[in-house]
Amino acid sequence: MPEYNWPSREASTVIGKVHDRLDGTVKSTGAAKYTYDVNLKNQLIAVAYGSPYAHCKIKSLDVSGAEKTAGVVHVEILPQGQKDTEIEWEGELLAVVAAESEAAAREGISKIKLAVEELDVFADEGNLEAAEEAGRTGNGGGKVETVNEPGDDDDEDEFVEAEIERLFKQAKHVVEGYYAIDPITHCCLEPHGSTVEWKDGKLQAYLSTQNVSGTDEQFARDLKVTADDVHVQCEYIGGGFGSKFAPDYWGIAAARISKATGRPVKMMLQRDQELKLGGSRPSGYLKVRLGADQNGVVQVWDSHHWGSAGYRGGGVSHSVVPYVLVPPNYRRTSTTIKSNTAQARAWRAPNHPQACAMTQTALDDLAATMGANSYDIFLANLANASNGKADVYRAEMEVGAKLIDWKAKWHPHGKGPSRGSIVDGLGMALHTWGGTANTSSCLLKVHPDGGVESFCGTQDLGTGTRTVCAQVLAETFGLEVDGVRVNIGSSKYPNSGASGGSTTVGAVCESHRRAGQDALEKIFELAAKELEVDASVLEAVGGRIRDSANHDKSITWRKACSLIGLKPLEVTSNYQRGAASTLTNSGVGGVQMAHVEVDKETGVVKIKKFVAVQDQGLVINPKTCKSQIYGAVIMGIAAALYEQRITDPKTGKFINAELSDYKLARLGDIGEIVVELYEPESERVRGVIGNGEPPAISPKAAISNAVANALGVRVPTIPLTPKRVLDALAKA
Repeated sequence: MPEYNWPSREASTVIGKVHDRLDGTVKSTGAAKYTYDVNLKNQLIAVAYGSPYAHCKIKSLDVSGAEKTAGVVHVEILPQGQKDTEIEWEGELLAVVAAESEAAAREGISKIKLAVEELDVFADEGNLEAAEEAGRTGNGGGKVETVNEPGDDDDEDEFVEAEIERLFKQAKHVVEGYYAIDPITHCCLEPHGSTVEWKDGKLQAYLSTQNVSGTDEQFARDLKVTADDVHVQCEYIGGGFGSKFAPDYWGIAAARISKATGRPVKMMLQRDQELKLGGSRPSGYLKVRLGADQNGVVQVWDSHHWGSAGYRGGGVSHSVVPYVLVPPNYRRTSTTIKSNTAQARAWRAPNHPQACAMTQTALDDLAATMGANSYDIFLANLANASNGKADVYRAEMEVGAKLIDWKAKWHPHGKGPSRGSIVDGLGMALHTWGGTANTSSCLLKVHPDGGVESFCGTQDLGTGTRTVCAQVLAETFGLEVDGVRVNIGSSKYPNSGASGGSTTVGAVCESHRRAGQDALEKIFELAAKELEVDASVLEAVGGRIRDSANHDKSITWRKACSLIGLKPLEVTSNYQRGAASTLTNSGVGGVQMAHVEVDKETGVVKIKKFVAVQDQGLVINPKTCKSQIYGAVIMGIAAALYEQRITDPKTGKFINAELSDYKLARLGDIGEIVVELYEPESERVRGVIGNGEPPAISPKAAISNAVANALGVRVPTIPLTPKRVLDALAKA
């Protein structure tokens, strides 16, 4: 077996080089087939009926009117639509109508009659006192206390309290604050859904999913068939961000209806249903007191945070508070709140954006209290970096400061020059993430004519996975990227993990590099006989197999492949998540800085410039890597200034569950975004590390800090809407 490795920076011909995405043309021309684009012969269109109540008990669900509607073929009452079922959030699907057309299905839906017993509703998840009075609170993972490593005896709480107070008395600077971030909602451009069809007892599912290799088993389990009886395909997906790991109960319902009717069924969530059912990012609200020494290094932290992940409770994990810069002494308590809203789903760095927004804002307020430069206080607190990446952050801060011209543009909080009612400010934040490679397998075929193709049950979320796979194989075989064919998006291909947690690029790099080097070893053995050299001296470069010391001794790649015989050379190579490897690693850090302007008369915040400096180990394709970061920053800007799930606290209704009402950043809202990939040799040699999550973490905190620097006043709750800005100014 070969020793799996990457070429050096100097020797690399494809890895680390810019390459356009292989699927760019088909996507931009509309030729790419997404789930919604799959139309099968004689298919039915299914539309679901959702509960208009946030909390109720079903007395009856009359679907007879729907069944009599012209064009309606089948009506199914879902398990949660049965009598006496308790519904705990608005939008929960109760029934599905399948018809010859969408219009007929919608008409059928309009004739469904629901009778319920309305129950008490709680949806004011930011109001801890009200939640306690309503009996909606729980322990958020336990009270976690660490102060000089106290013992476990019965007097521990008293000891901790005494130590906390002693440390605050010793502190040179003390800051108390309230920081919050409201829930936001997944709104994938392509809604959740599938087109399904049964043939000869087997299910073909065209599913919008981040988990091609895993959803066949989920279908099989719920439909009581074997995984071999299910084929899941997803060539392209219009967004997932952590919300599309399963077929979901509506996908299973579509499969049941297809089997019952003997016809294909397409069922995609309607736009308002997408926002209501697709999942959300939990809210977080925090009260904190922190104490720092004369240099601004935080020595003690005492906080309580709360929030909700939906009707089952949950919220921001206590384990990430305080975030990254963890002082030696801290006490943190969390409370979960059960609200009558849909349960949250994973979303690009779960817990981290909220934790960053709730805690690194407090660090910025410490700088304001001291009259110090925020940059210097963040720099001083790198001594508390909990992930061992202080040196990386220090270097990234230097890069970011130069790109945003921090030294020239920074001013004390609220003390900058103004242009009438407009003031500007700078803010920063930093983040961390794992990015460990997932499990992955790759079947590689090298054909006698020199053709190379791979088969892997991964998926491309729009990040360039196909291109990365092709680049890895092209580098391995000394070929051009266009000379490699990558096949993904089918559950019939070798298993590869779900795309979540920034695990995909590492996974496919592992399986494809291993398969490529395994195959190349066999090809070298054949070429060595032809060239009359030892196989150990051969290398694949520029479409040729050659003696590394004597380049005159070489044969073309096609000639070498012709030695394989009449059948292709097939190699399957695997990587198991967590296994030791020289190809991938984990643990990255990034620094982001924002330059904003705020109109004190209107409360409007505008992004002038945003700088993101990111470590991700070895970069396979700088273009697609930067694209990931651009997208993450735009997502962060939207969450910082615009996105907000607005729920009526009395009824629990999601009142802005339409894209016309759910505000997102537009082209003119994002300002200038500058992305810098931090890839010194010390990081490159660590290997590939995933980069989907990390750059989505810091924008909200960095922008909030920039606004506070501009105004001299903290706007405590994100998103930083004009009303909240004006309210903060009025209160100050």
